[in-house]
Amino acid sequence: MFAPVYLDHNATTPADPAVVEAMLPYLAGLCGNASSRHEYGRGARRAIDEARSKVAAAVGAHASEVVFTSGGSEANNLLIKGAAACLKPGVLVVSAIEHPCVIRPAEQLRKRGWTLHKLAVDAAGRIDGAKFQTLMAERPSIVSVMLANNETGVVQDIESLATQARAAGAWFHSDAVQAVGKMAVDFRRLNAAGVNALSVSAHKIGGPKGAAALILDKRLDIEPLIAGGGHERGLRSGTENVAAIVGFGVACELAAARLADLAPRLRVLREQLERGLVALGATLFGRAAERLPNTVYFAFRDIDGETLVGQLDRAGYALASGAACSSANPEPSHVLRAMGVEAELARGAVRVSLGVGNSAAHVDGFLAALQATMLRLQQLTAMVV
Repeated sequence: MFAPVYLDHNATTPADPAVVEAMLPYLAGLCGNASSRHEYGRGARRAIDEARSKVAAAVGAHASEVVFTSGGSEANNLLIKGAAACLKPGVLVVSAIEHPCVIRPAEQLRKRGWTLHKLAVDAAGRIDGAKFQTLMAERPSIVSVMLANNETGVVQDIESLATQARAAGAWFHSDAVQAVGKMAVDFRRLNAAGVNALSVSAHKIGGPKGAAALILDKRLDIEPLIAGGGHERGLRSGTENVAAIVGFGVACELAAARLADLAPRLRVLREQLERGLVALGATLFGRAAERLPNTVYFAFRDIDGETLVGQLDRAGYALASGAACSSANPEPSHVLRAMGVEAELARGAVRVSLGVGNSAAHVDGFLAALQATMLRLQQLTAMVV
């Protein structure tokens, strides 16, 4: 069977074989509900507790701070809406480059009386420090800034931002879904700086889809999105997906163990890829900022991103035009527009996100396929003109 080289790890990652092996017993004979008091139920509870400890260890948190959810989108919604439900409507600040699962709930709160401000970024995709300080003077109640952007890979200095937010009296949340497994994430350190909550997800680090967590400072009161049997300390009711949670725990354990070797290796591959792209005349986005070691976001003028991705897929390379979660949206990336990239160039944006299984040979092959594809597309364009 034809299998393209996978270069879309920011969208999702292949499940690690060790993760699948750990999950299988809970998809077959180990069928207990973790709320049941018999041995099947107690076994499920032990498995969840063990997984909770593994997730916590991977991000420098305490197990009691881990609230399991169905995905990063739910974790982000739980924090933003759940915190807002415990506060009087006030000022809410999110960055203009957040994932839609942060921006959309923030916009919903605006309809309920909250004042919403979207933080500007500079041309490299970094938070504008001066504008951040100006907004902190408005004494916001909630601030949410992602640790690493899913499209550009740009990393924000959330310790500094959170310290300023805490001084202004705000609760600070960060979507760390793209960061875990690609850079060191230490909730204890971040919490000391003023970060009250982090969102993390299993399927970005070789785990299953359908499992994620909100890492939550227990001093922060939030209202659950889903009420019911009182699962997850009453913050997320619903019978636990034991198999997925077990897989999440193993994925976190593996990600933490391989980080020291993986991040430098991915950085070398990224630099190899970027040299080739620059030689072909690509514009690279966010290159002036600190970025995740695996992410390259680029465009060629007068080459449509969706078309390029489709052609490269047929050539055997799977990558993304913009963010996978918004691929049905024909509008230019809101992240690039916030960075001041002109709409025409932004429509050509293509993202390569490398992962555990990628190699230098994959990068060389991709660059060769890209060069051939671009030449063909340019010839077609010339014929039309």
